[in-house]
Amino acid sequence: MRRLPLPLLLAGLALALGQGREREPEPEPGGEPGPAAPSGAQCLEHDCFAVFWAARPFAEASAVCERGGGHLMTVRSTVAEDAIALLLQSRGGRLWLGLRLPPPLPCTEPAQRLRGFQWVTGDRRTDYSNWAPSGRRCGERCVTVSRDLRWEERRCEAPADGFLCEYNYAASCGRLPPAEGLPVTYTTPFGARGGDFLALPPRSAAIVPALGLELRCEEDGEGGGPRWSRAEPGAWPCSLAAGGCEGACDEEGGRPRCSCPDGKVLSPDGRGCGSPCAGAPCQHHCVVAGASFLCMCEAGYRLAADGSSCEDIDDCAAVPRLCEQVCVNTEGGFECHCQRGYEMVEGHCQPLSRCYEAPCEQQCEDVPDGYRCSCFPGYAIDSQKPTHCLLHCNRSQCPAQCDPHTLACECPEGFVLDDDANSSEVCVDIDECDMNFCEHNCTNRPGSYECHCHAGYRLHSQNHCIKIQEDDKEGAYSGDAAGSEPPVPIPSRTPPKVERLHPGVLVGISVGILSAALALLALGYHLAKKRCRPPATMDYKCSGPHEKEMGLQPVTLGCAVPSQKL
Repeated sequence: MRRLPLPLLLAGLALALGQGREREPEPEPGGEPGPAAPSGAQCLEHDCFAVFWAARPFAEASAVCERGGGHLMTVRSTVAEDAIALLLQSRGGRLWLGLRLPPPLPCTEPAQRLRGFQWVTGDRRTDYSNWAPSGRRCGERCVTVSRDLRWEERRCEAPADGFLCEYNYAASCGRLPPAEGLPVTYTTPFGARGGDFLALPPRSAAIVPALGLELRCEEDGEGGGPRWSRAEPGAWPCSLAAGGCEGACDEEGGRPRCSCPDGKVLSPDGRGCGSPCAGAPCQHHCVVAGASFLCMCEAGYRLAADGSSCEDIDDCAAVPRLCEQVCVNTEGGFECHCQRGYEMVEGHCQPLSRCYEAPCEQQCEDVPDGYRCSCFPGYAIDSQKPTHCLLHCNRSQCPAQCDPHTLACECPEGFVLDDDANSSEVCVDIDECDMNFCEHNCTNRPGSYECHCHAGYRLHSQNHCIKIQEDDKEGAYSGDAAGSEPPVPIPSRTPPKVERLHPGVLVGISVGILSAALALLALGYHLAKKRCRPPATMDYKCSGPHEKEMGLQPVTLGCAVPSQKL
């Protein structure tokens, strides 16, 4: 329980004590006094206390408190003990407190502060106790407080002289300001009635007979806490609590009216003052403009024609080149995206790497036209399959690639595992020159070899040499390596396969050759006969221009015909 101001508590409870002397419990049917209303009560801040003078067992007394919305009183400090002292000054007796032994405990424990007892609120927290001397007792036990303020154990089924109730609230209404000639009577929700309460819990009523007015303590609809109100809207007479107006109360014209300061307007009840934006139909934001309001929208929206709702702005259409490549409008904003082949990196579109989809076996690098595969050290690209890597070594010895699970080792092409048991994981180069692969000369290289030819020969294939003909053009000389000779032309089409000829075809070919030979022989005979015909002309020679003598000499033909004299 909250520690209350002691002077106020004592003064209030003293008033409650006076009410208790004037008001006795009404009898129930059957002649027993009824506990329908407390004999005295007082409220301070958000806590109310009430005293009931009615002989009841513990369970019945607890039920009466609970029906009023409270519980039997808990005494956790000396302040609450002082309040009990005031209530018991004029009337002796024993009153039930909200303290009892829980059913699982058969006996009390005097060594403990609460002797094993528990508050009706379900806890054992306390800063104070005041037990009367007693030993360990067993059986169902409850606690009463007497006039000397001692706590006494008592059988729960035995009736006490009365009981104390406690009521707790989250907030309360203050008492109405006193007005001359306007007495006020208050009624609490737990049945207490009087005019001297210092605070009233919610659902309490205030009756002003002189004005014929009844007010109630109700929760403020705008979350401002409970305050005095009534069902009828508008102000009541300004002489009582300023007519209930949150602002100013004015009775010009004989009728009370409420008014509010600048920037606020009257609430629907005609008494409270609220912001003009209270209940405004604005979808996003409301801004006070004098005694009215304006609706505003968040960024990316604009106010619709109705002046209260907001509609989305197409940012991509409103602002040109808002994004580098692709702009997508969203509700209240936009998103930038990249075209196919690009990716968003720190707000900018950059070309997408092709390596993520490349089938490279080991490594990949981007190039302007796509990607290029590469290999780890110790490997080289397979010339037959550019995405595959083969073991490669450019030295005479290299470490072997061994599987740690199967212990199987692998060497590059042209290498073999060293036979030495102490170095079984080393690959050594194979000397192909010792294997007589080359026809003439040989040069061994790591993982391969190279053939050379003697003078007058040239390398025709990787391993063979052919003699250089005399009419070969200058270019290839003896000793040239395979890599330095002119490349052998590669036919554009595959040569036809060799097939055995039909006998008839062979006969035809033979007849054609014989015919051609006979034709050539006939042609030669004809030319020879024409060249060796008999002389029929004479060749005259003159020894000179001064020689008159003419001699007749035969013309010599290029054939074996004897000369004849004329």
